Amino acid sequence: MSVGTSVIEKRSTSTVRKPAPRYRVLLHNDDFNTMEYVVQTLMKTIAGMTQPQAVNIMMEAHTNGVGLVITCALEPAEFYCETLRNHGLSSTIEPDE
Repeated sequence: MSVGTSVIEKRSTSTVRKPAPRYRVLLHNDDFNTMEYVVQTLMKTIAGMTQPQAVNIMMEAHTNGVGLVITCALEPAEFYCETLRNHGLSSTIEPDE
């Protein structure tokens, strides 16, 4: 290094972004609502859900006791869960691990 020359050290200031935590909206089987009602309610509640998708979720809940409706951020998950409950369906949310 010669006299009068300086070295400037540049430091990286990158930000590491973590994805927002995701949550699973679960539909629980019940003995009160008809299969048709559950399918119609899923299609009305979840935007863009098709009838075959709703039937699959309903059958999963009917067969296994619980079916995965959707995985999303906390706020929409709470909205979907509450909306399903308001229509008489049993629903919970849990963190997607």
